[in-house]
Amino acid sequence: MNNTLRRCGDEQRSRMLVIINAAAEAYRGAIPADCWHDPYMSADELDAEIRAGVEFWGCEAEGVLVGVMGTQAMGEVDLIRHAYVDPAWQRGGVGTALIVHLRALSARRMLVGTWAAASWAVRFYERHGFRLLEPQCTRALLARYWRIGERQTETSVVLANPPLESPRDAIAVDRQRALTDPFRR
Repeated sequence: MNNTLRRCGDEQRSRMLVIINAAAEAYRGAIPADCWHDPYMSADELDAEIRAGVEFWGCEAEGVLVGVMGTQAMGEVDLIRHAYVDPAWQRGGVGTALIVHLRALSARRMLVGTWAAASWAVRFYERHGFRLLEPQCTRALLARYWRIGERQTETSVVLANPPLESPRDAIAVDRQRALTDPFRR
């Protein structure tokens, strides 16, 4: 497959939403019903994510945007945010092309949060060097870097690349952020 990887622009927002919402259908029935909403991401939510600093990258195949993945710099780590591939293009290397590209752009630790029930997503990240964190680490990192409700926190996992060695590493990451973040909570 001949991929073109590039930052997504305003002109691609509608296609991004199509991809995100079509791919998110995999979550329907897998995640708690009280966490599902339709559409999974609205245009306003996408705009809010971009305003919050999520930089979306896209993969084009045959001249069409077929996958998106965002990164968000948060203190000393980068978060992988909203990784979705058009269902017609899944299992064809699009997600791999995006994660390899984004990983190459950053020398910092990357964290990704996903639904615990999304075993396919966890396996994808593990194949690309991310390691599943212990529940104590997960809770600490979700509280620090994500703006999600308690129910989503209870049903999510965090993976790291490079891996964190112990729960103390998550606390150290959190302390470092507290020392360098003038807007900390």
